[in-house]
Amino acid sequence: MQATDSTALGDATRPRRRRLVRDGVAGNSRITGGAAVILLVLLAAEGLTIPLIGQLTEAHIFIGMLLLGPVMLKLASTGYRFARYYAGTPAYVRKGPPPLILRLLGPVVVLTTVALFATGVALLVAGPPSNTLKLAHKVFFILWFGAMTIHVLGHVLEIPSLAMPDWRRHGGREAQLAGSGPRIMLLAASLLVGLIIALATFSGAAAWVSHAGG
Repeated sequence: MQATDSTALGDATRPRRRRLVRDGVAGNSRITGGAAVILLVLLAAEGLTIPLIGQLTEAHIFIGMLLLGPVMLKLASTGYRFARYYAGTPAYVRKGPPPLILRLLGPVVVLTTVALFATGVALLVAGPPSNTLKLAHKVFFILWFGAMTIHVLGHVLEIPSLAMPDWRRHGGREAQLAGSGPRIMLLAASLLVGLIIALATFSGAAAWVSHAGG
């Protein structure tokens, strides 16, 4: 009798576990989509500083450091999905991988993103003129921009459907996924981390402002 009860209890909890995993897949996608929206806005602002980098050096550095928080969140969320998929987690396997071209491009996007921001941080730490680092930063930017353009075009149509539901209170079934509060807080936390980094390193921009002015 006890064994029968235990079996019945186990059977009853399996649908709930499957639902939690399924919701986890959707939640991960929403975090990724939310981070993508933040990054698109900040990257657009950063891009506007490039043509006038001499006059907007401080803004370029500040936004670059601010981007670090959302970038780390985006890399973490996509890396988590990657790991769960290749580990054979059924819900992630059922969701399936991105299209082949985006899968092949993924490592390039990750590596160029890491290299771009690493050289940016290194430039801030080293100070001017750091010509070798400047050249590396520019080269990685060109490679990153090409890879990221294809990446964004491959995902741009799905971003609104992933990022928006957590912000709706009466948006039908797609808005009723548990955990919207923690996901929104996680996105806000990534911005806060970026802001802390930007403020903590802002004094380092003075040398580059003077160098640009000179």
